[in-house]
Amino acid sequence: MVIKVISCYHCGSTEITKNGKAPNGKQKYYCKECETGSRENPDHGYTEEEKETILKAYQERSSMRGISRTFGVSRNTLTKWIKKSQDIATDKRNFSSAKRAS
Repeated sequence: MVIKVISCYHCGSTEITKNGKAPNGKQKYYCKECETGSRENPDHGYTEEEKETILKAYQERSSMRGISRTFGVSRNTLTKWIKKSQDIATDKRNFSSAKRAS
């Protein structure tokens, strides 16, 4: 008999319970420690290269709706990526200015 031990993708805990099925048929799980849900073998939809291409299109002043139609990415996902890239750029600027001050 093979026992499959599943751990949380967020915190690594093994305190996992089954939590129904996703529309694509994959098993859903719920972590009791960090109280988050996840799926069996989550596949991340976009590679880093695809994200960079999409963000470059946004930086070239394409509209969010146009990018959504062209690349098939939802506007909510695009908004999250834009905010994250702006936060990273702000952190880099703050780090370099703090480095110059010292």
